[in-house]
Amino acid sequence: MQEKTIAIYGREFNASVLPYVEQLFAYLKENKVQVYIHSDFYNFLKKQINCPSGWLLYYSHVDLPTNIQFLLSLGGDGTMLSAVSQVRDSGIPIAGINFGRLGFLAAIHKTQMIEALDAIFAGRYQLQHRELLEVTGSDQKIFGEENFALNDITVFRHDTSSMITVNAVLNGELLNAYWADGIIIATPTGSTAYSLSCGGPIMMPGSGNFVITPIAPHNLNVRPIIISADSELELEIESRTEKYILSCDSKSDTLSTTTKLKIRRAPFRVNLIRLEKDSYFSTLREKLLWGLDVRNY
Repeated sequence: MQEKTIAIYGREFNASVLPYVEQLFAYLKENKVQVYIHSDFYNFLKKQINCPSGWLLYYSHVDLPTNIQFLLSLGGDGTMLSAVSQVRDSGIPIAGINFGRLGFLAAIHKTQMIEALDAIFAGRYQLQHRELLEVTGSDQKIFGEENFALNDITVFRHDTSSMITVNAVLNGELLNAYWADGIIIATPTGSTAYSLSCGGPIMMPGSGNFVITPIAPHNLNVRPIIISADSELELEIESRTEKYILSCDSKSDTLSTTTKLKIRRAPFRVNLIRLEKDSYFSTLREKLLWGLDVRNY
């Protein structure tokens, strides 16, 4: 029988979910699961609850074992985005237990985690392959080795109420000069996040596309545009403050307008665990109330 080996990653969270964490740890101990837990998360937890002995620590993606079956993310969707930096291009699948609010990426509800783990260890799940974006700067290394995003890459005005101009060149051809608060470049995964709130379309995972969504554009006829995931986008920003903000999922930095950006598909994908009973459209209906009409109820 194959030994059960997993990794656990999380960030600080509200004490109200600690009983569920204790329930999870008891399950893992009872089922003799070998656990590698992120050191920072372990140090947070041991101040709150009694953590099982015999668990091993890992400190970053560098020492994360490659023989683990999956990484278990404990938290909300933000924790899931951060967990991508733990697995990177290893191919290790990620399963998310939702201790947050929306739970669009972290799809396993905390009250159903034992049933879900039984299904995962029994192999009753599917892997969803999700594309990522990669950003590079013309004169500096942006975000070090974490210059990739599962959701979106966003350019936004800095320290001013004035709009910025984002000159966008797609595959060597001028696409548009966006006069706006900024623009969002989103993956299908991120199409239901910030891009959606700015009027962008919903895109199915695996569709092979990205979307460029302007943020509060001055010209109302400038609409979101879907581009091929094989495209290469170059951005040059003009701003009165000569600065702008660049975000890459949960990471952000302030850059000079002398730094031009190049955005393209990352050279790897991440694998998300989805249970057999879950589907993309049921998640849309449940989490985003997509298509909800009180006349149908």
